[in-house]
Order: sequence, then C-alpha cells, then structure tokens
Amino acid sequence: MKKVFLVVLFVLIVDQVLKIWVKTTMPYGDCFGCGTGTFINLHFVENEGMAFGMSWGGQTGKFILSIFRILAVTGIGYFIYKQTKKPNVHKGFLFAMGLIFAGAFGNIIDSAFYGFLFDKGTVYMEIADGEGSWMPYYNEGVAQLNFEGYAGFLQGTVVDMFQFDLVWPEWVPWMGGKKIFDAIWNFADFSISIGVLLIILRQKTFFGKRETEETEWISDEPLTQNQSDLKQATPSQAVKE
Repeated sequence: MKKVFLVVLFVLIVDQVLKIWVKTTMPYGDCFGCGTGTFINLHFVENEGMAFGMSWGGQTGKFILSIFRILAVTGIGYFIYKQTKKPNVHKGFLFAMGLIFAGAFGNIIDSAFYGFLFDKGTVYMEIADGEGSWMPYYNEGVAQLNFEGYAGFLQGTVVDMFQFDLVWPEWVPWMGGKKIFDAIWNFADFSISIGVLLIILRQKTFFGKRETEETEWISDEPLTQNQSDLKQATPSQAVKE
C-alpha cells in the first residue's frame, strides 16, 4: 500500500505543479511550439468536462460529471485498498491502478478547488432561457493564484497543456494533412492512459499468475470421501456410478 501511495503522490505533485505553473505564467490560448513542426506543443487551454477536452451538458452537466468522478475515484481507491490485502496480487497491476487513481483525482482537484484559488478561469455564461456557453478568458492576461476565485465548488475548469503535433501524410485518404491526435491533455490524462494501457498489454502477466495460484489452491484442498472414491474408481466404474 505504501508503494501505491508514493505513486499517487508523485503523479499528483507533478500534475499540480505543471498546471499551476502553466496557469500562472501563460496567457490563455498561448502555444509554445505550434506551427514549428515539433513533436509536442505546450498549448494552454482549459476544459470544463472530462479527459482530453471532452465535455457534456453545460453547467449542470459539469456538476453531474464532477459528482460521477468523485464516486468513481472513491470506488477505484477502495478497490485498490482491497487488492493490496491480497497476497498474490501483482505489483504491476497495483502500479497501473495507482496511475489511474492519481490521474482521475488530479483532475478532480482542478474542478473542485481551482475556482476558489485563481482569479481567472473559463466560466459558464448564461445567454437566455437557460442556454449558455463556456467562455475562456482570452486577452485578459495571466491568472493569479490569489484566492480571489472565479467559480464555485466543482465549477472550476481543468488545465490542459500538452498537444501532439503529428500530421497524417497527404496520401492517407480522408485524413491526409490532418492531425493524428488533436486533443490537448495534461499529466493526469497521461497517467490514466498509461495505467489503462499497462493493464491491457500486460493482463496475462497481471492476472494469469493469480488464476494459476487459485487453481493450485483449490487442487490442494483435501478431498471429500465421495471425491476420493470417484478419483480412485476406474473410468468404467465412474460411468456406472
């Protein structure tokens, strides 16, 4: 459990340091490396929704998503705790789950507290009849970590900053010239993705040994009288019985 805690702590520290640094040094929308052909750009944006800039349902939708996130992270945390109590659990699996938990928790921190901590952020502006949109703070300078606040609890926006600058070759049908992966993401998203990828690629390593040990444990159990008689019986005797 201690090692999982250290993994989570490391991811959270790196994630939050990067986000605070970007938000307090870069104007909204600024991009270092864009258009220069670099492998990855530093492009500061904020999103009100899920990972990789996905969103849903305006202000109410954001609140629902935030509650869902909290419940999901609580469930993941409890699952990890239960797994650490099992003697045969693979440490690599715990590492991967720790990455997923830390990434999800890191984005919850933004949503829950950034609205209180900073003086600027993307906010929801109601236009008419309950309709509105999320408005970024272009041309308003750099945000300050001064606790003035720009939104309420669970209404803060998540800071994203990394963007791949990889383009499909022109000869690829329908995709030529377009970016391969256009989403803007953060270290928390990266942590979640690596955790999921590890579980997918190494599922036989993570779960195969456990299944073998469980099978061996079952085979080592003492046989009942009926099982013992059946085991000693010849095939013809077993069929008759």
